[in-house]
Amino acid sequence: MKYPILILFYLFSFGTLFAQKDYYFPERNEVWEIKAPNTFEIDEKKLQEVVDFAWENEYSGSRDLRIAILKGFEREPFHEILGPTKKRGGPAGMILKNGYIIAHWGDTKRVDMTFSVTKSFLSTVAGLAEDRGLIAQTNDKVANYIWDGTFDGEHNGKITWEHLLQQNSDWSGELWGGKDWADRPPREGDLDDWKFRKLNEPGTVMEYNDVRVNVLAYALTHVWRKPLPMVLKENIMDKIGASTTWRWHGYEHAWTEIDGVRMKSVTGGGHSGAGMFISTEDMARFGLLFLNQGKWEDQQLISEDWIKKAILPSKPNVNYGYMWWLNKKGDRHWEGLSEDIYYAAGFGGNYIVIDRENDLVVVMRWLEPSKIGEFMTMLSAALK
Repeated sequence: MKYPILILFYLFSFGTLFAQKDYYFPERNEVWEIKAPNTFEIDEKKLQEVVDFAWENEYSGSRDLRIAILKGFEREPFHEILGPTKKRGGPAGMILKNGYIIAHWGDTKRVDMTFSVTKSFLSTVAGLAEDRGLIAQTNDKVANYIWDGTFDGEHNGKITWEHLLQQNSDWSGELWGGKDWADRPPREGDLDDWKFRKLNEPGTVMEYNDVRVNVLAYALTHVWRKPLPMVLKENIMDKIGASTTWRWHGYEHAWTEIDGVRMKSVTGGGHSGAGMFISTEDMARFGLLFLNQGKWEDQQLISEDWIKKAILPSKPNVNYGYMWWLNKKGDRHWEGLSEDIYYAAGFGGNYIVIDRENDLVVVMRWLEPSKIGEFMTMLSAALK
């Protein structure tokens, strides 16, 4: 009998290891439950030092984000504000452990711009499209879905959904008045060098570029045949109990017509205005969904398969997946911290950090961007 008992022991141990995590999921309008750090054997004094660090290292740019944007991207030729902006608040943030708040600071209900954190929401809309079969697979060529000329030509015709999601497509063209070559140009050369450069083979070079991100948003709008904020609201935000205060904007003139209906094509960032305007608390709910592998309570809202793909390192950049940053050993690695960490990041020090090893979600608003690694290292020290 000892062998069957031994087998049962190992089966039980194996099942326990891979069992669903027991997380707390706050209902909409519910007061989010707070637990003392020592409940989880977290050093309260060190955790307070982490919060103090966030207060003391506010993003140095203007709180008038129109000014901060124009100054931050002044190298770009023809750069202008094309969508709505909003003056920001002060530092704010939340740290969740197993879904419970163990630390929070600032006005966590205030709605602020979140810039390129929007890209991780956009990636999620692409994931929903694949989960539902609207996109068969991400290595499909986008031209097979969008045939209006946006992906015509020898170069653009090679581009896949994955290339757009990993920002290594080198899509060439103009959208909503934005020229791909004028967005975040190289530090060398001039207008002619940038405009007439040799194009990189799709999938070989990662370049952060909002025009190409907006091309992805445009393509997904046509695949879904409805505005992406509506897709996100119905399939994700309502189901995770998000507030009614978040908004996802496009440029003022970014209108397209689908099935005879005029609709706005949104942006994947805010460096010309627009993008996601959202509270710290709603960002934390989104992060908690990903910490729990796409499941909110008993509902699988986005597939685990998608999340696995979304956080795989891309070939040109080990620190970047499907519009999520990864803590792999590359240029953006946070030394000494888990390589399972991944995060959304936006201009001005906006972050949603998913730390699966420690069952943590960290939301940060308006931290000086150079300080995020130090912040996370201090937080890691508080856990020990």
